[in-house]
Amino acid sequence: MLNQTSITEFLLLGVTDIQVLQTFLFVVFLAIYFANVTGNGAILMVVISDPRLHSPMYFFLGNLSCLDICYSTVTLPKMLENFLSTHKAISFLGCISQLHFFHFLGSTEAMLLAVMAFDRFVAICKPLHYPLIMNYQLCTQMAITIWTIGFFHALLHSIMTSRLNFCGSNHIHHFFCDVKPLLELACGNTELNQWLLNTVTGTIAMGPFFLTLLSYFYIITHLFFKTRCCSMLHKALSTCASHFMVVILFYAPVLFTYIRPTSSSSVDQDRIIAIMYSVVTPVLNPLIYTLRNKEVEGALSRVIRMRF
Repeated sequence: MLNQTSITEFLLLGVTDIQVLQTFLFVVFLAIYFANVTGNGAILMVVISDPRLHSPMYFFLGNLSCLDICYSTVTLPKMLENFLSTHKAISFLGCISQLHFFHFLGSTEAMLLAVMAFDRFVAICKPLHYPLIMNYQLCTQMAITIWTIGFFHALLHSIMTSRLNFCGSNHIHHFFCDVKPLLELACGNTELNQWLLNTVTGTIAMGPFFLTLLSYFYIITHLFFKTRCCSMLHKALSTCASHFMVVILFYAPVLFTYIRPTSSSSVDQDRIIAIMYSVVTPVLNPLIYTLRNKEVEGALSRVIRMRF
């Protein structure tokens, strides 16, 4: 049931209210969005088209690239529109939809990073059993499961937020609709919504994070105590380095935003951190993987030579 208050739209105040910066920021974020779609789209294309990349590791990398394109698309086009608009409005339904897809894609990515860490754990610690464990059926089931859990986790937030009463200001001090800014505008008791945000979203974020750390703990332990060859040790660690960098880039700003007490939060800080995990991180992921992954580099080079 959607809320029954008089508010039919919200005003997104955006990144800054300094008018002279609007055009400059539009160009900067448009370039970032273009780089994101181009980079992640290229990885997705080569993962699908190159038979040499039809393995569990690159199957999940393709899922990550798809998520990153969609993740930025939820927030960036509306942000770009508002840079050039004087009326920075978003409808109530549009706001709830943006909130839903932002949490859907964000929570799915958190779980996907844990699955990718598990894939590296099996590949390095149980190489002989890897084809048997990480078979096509299991990989597909894991992908479907995390996308489904992410969808219903976000649906919980979107339904509960839509049922709140908004009887005061409709100005959102952010560049997209998120749960925390909307709770600040709601009238009445929001304790249940706050509890869901802290407990459910905290579990969705921290659970995969600890599983990822556990996977890397076992990988490092296995490599140092079981592997005697320095070249094998270096090769194994280099295959994990790209994924671990992506994990740090994704979790650092997210954990800072959602674990920090609301009373200590700053509007400007929240905007900057949100730009980091919703805009900057998705565009860095393809750069990290292509610079540190010779197979992806080789596949991209083959595609470019075939096209030109």
